[in-house]
Amino acid sequence: MGLMFPSLVCLLLHLLSFVCAAELRSTDAEALLALKGALDAGDRLPWRRETSGGLCTGWTGVKQCTNDGRVAKLVLEFLNLTGTLTAESLAPLDQLRVLSFKSNALMGTIPDLAVLRNLKSLYLSDNDFSGRIPASLAAIHRLKVIVLSNNHLSGHIPSTFAYLPRLYSFQLQSNQLTGRIPPLNQPTLRFFNVSGNYLSGEIPATRALSRFNSSSFLNNLGLCGIQIQNPCPKNKIFPPSFSPKPSLSSSSSIVASSPLLKSNHQSSNRKRLVSIVAGSVAGFLVILTILALLLLLASRRSKAERRRKPTEMIGTREVTTTVSAAASPVNTGGGGGGGGGAGGKGVFSWEGQGLGTLVFVGGVAEMYSLEDLLKASAETLGRGTVGSTYKAVMESGYIVTVKRLRDPAAGSVGPEDFRRRMEELGRLRHPNLVPLRAFFHAKEERLLVYDYFPNGSIFSLIHGSRPSGSGKPLHWTSCLKIAEDVATGLLFLHQAGVAHGNLKSSNVLLGPDFESCLADYALLPSPVSTDDPFSTASSSSSSSLFYRAPECRHPSAAAFAPPSDVYSFGVLLLELLTGKTPFHDLVDRHGADIPAWVRAVREDEREKEGCTASADDASASGEDKLAALVGIATACVATEPSGRPVTGDLVRMIREVRAASVSSNSSGGGHSPARWSETVQSLAREYESEHLVFGERD
Repeated sequence: MGLMFPSLVCLLLHLLSFVCAAELRSTDAEALLALKGALDAGDRLPWRRETSGGLCTGWTGVKQCTNDGRVAKLVLEFLNLTGTLTAESLAPLDQLRVLSFKSNALMGTIPDLAVLRNLKSLYLSDNDFSGRIPASLAAIHRLKVIVLSNNHLSGHIPSTFAYLPRLYSFQLQSNQLTGRIPPLNQPTLRFFNVSGNYLSGEIPATRALSRFNSSSFLNNLGLCGIQIQNPCPKNKIFPPSFSPKPSLSSSSSIVASSPLLKSNHQSSNRKRLVSIVAGSVAGFLVILTILALLLLLASRRSKAERRRKPTEMIGTREVTTTVSAAASPVNTGGGGGGGGGAGGKGVFSWEGQGLGTLVFVGGVAEMYSLEDLLKASAETLGRGTVGSTYKAVMESGYIVTVKRLRDPAAGSVGPEDFRRRMEELGRLRHPNLVPLRAFFHAKEERLLVYDYFPNGSIFSLIHGSRPSGSGKPLHWTSCLKIAEDVATGLLFLHQAGVAHGNLKSSNVLLGPDFESCLADYALLPSPVSTDDPFSTASSSSSSSLFYRAPECRHPSAAAFAPPSDVYSFGVLLLELLTGKTPFHDLVDRHGADIPAWVRAVREDEREKEGCTASADDASASGEDKLAALVGIATACVATEPSGRPVTGDLVRMIREVRAASVSSNSSGGGHSPARWSETVQSLAREYESEHLVFGERD
């Protein structure tokens, strides 16, 4: 009896904890339903009380849960949610680590979120929030990411933010904030932007803020400091070691007070006044003449340099790009971001520069002018089937990616059609797309301007500095994450009536949170254009060819369609699983043996590195997930378009695999192939691991 009592107590405690956990999960579900009732007037969220599965498997937007099933990551973006957030509606979700309501239509003030004591990342950008930023945010000591840009927030930035010990990203641009910038000096601070407000005073000379250039502070007329090359005025007019000389008016009053010298003073005062006026006019004319001569000389020199530089610099870049393309054949698609091999550097300029205008799209405010872009220094990122890609750094420090389309005169798209098409693409906004910000069109030039993505592409993630065509297979969890991001982006494009047409690993870029974003979408008018990109013998072209579906490889091919994108997705997924670039037709070579080929490649990679299979790869669960991913890839690369899954089914299948992987809660510790968290940490850019995966350490 004595031995049974402790066992009975343990059993009761276990049952009690299970009941409590179930009640807490139920509380989270009730809180989510209350949020939906308050914000989702358009019924965009399919949340219901009878929704099957757990919170992490059946509730859209719930991206992650804690081990006991509580909601830890809630991402409700681009859903046109309306209404007002309240502290009461969010208080039950006290295990949240990540909260995102980006790109909705929420209004009112930002509520007091101090009750969310575990919150690490807060994204409320692109809404209609107004009022002050709550100072209580500084009480959430784990908070690392604060993104409140593109709202109508006013008042001062709370100075208490300077005491957030882990602050990593602080973005408040495009609001109506006033006052001074707090003296942020956290060594963890990597992203900072307060541009487009009404801030004033001197930019604090802290070590953390000194790392950011003028683009982080632009369009604040009252700011001064070294970063924006606007020195702050000194408090004293004269140096402390000197006393100001008495002015003419003070001298006159002293002299006039003497009756003996009064008459002499009046006549001498007139002469002095005349001489002062004459001397001032003469000096002013001399200065004007000198300035006019200097401006004339500078203008002539600038014109001469502009006539000389376009040909010289473009020629230099083309030569360098050709060399780069030969050295790294696939990592040159570029799209809208960075990460490819560096090429030539110079002034970003082109012929016919005065014949067109820079057009901003998608409701983007004009952050820079055509002249700013002309003066930008340029670095070649690569050259692909669509055109050449450059990293352009403007004098203000603002960085964009510019894609120069190939031979626009040879294309069949006229100026008006091109403009209309670019405006349509500019309206496309999704977390898994690289957004088009602006375009330039002239007689002989077509340029597209995108955000710069410094984290590189999926190609660089897989292949790194290895020889062309040889890369490291990714862990199945990494493959799954990338596959879901890419498929979700494709689904958005297809629902908008747009086919990508050029999907490959170098055209999938890694965003600021290492999400996968599609680039170079809808830029090829047809599979085989007048200027055939496959007519050359470069290996870049051949690899691009085998990303394409069989129906898109011959001259009589029709326009790109969603089934051809699904085929390219299947080839990309096989590249993730094997690390092999498609320099040959994978389906023709391996056919029905694709699963065996994938398994053999992964085992060979482990043998090369002297590693055994990781625990979750070797487990039945891991084998099932790998088999499921290979099955999806095999279905996508079916020879006949009708045999491939539609994009909606593709996303559903991937999410089912992900849901199964979450429920299995695998936790193997192997290192080959690499896990996603290890993979992104291997990139050149410094990134905190606890920002990538919450809860690994505090």
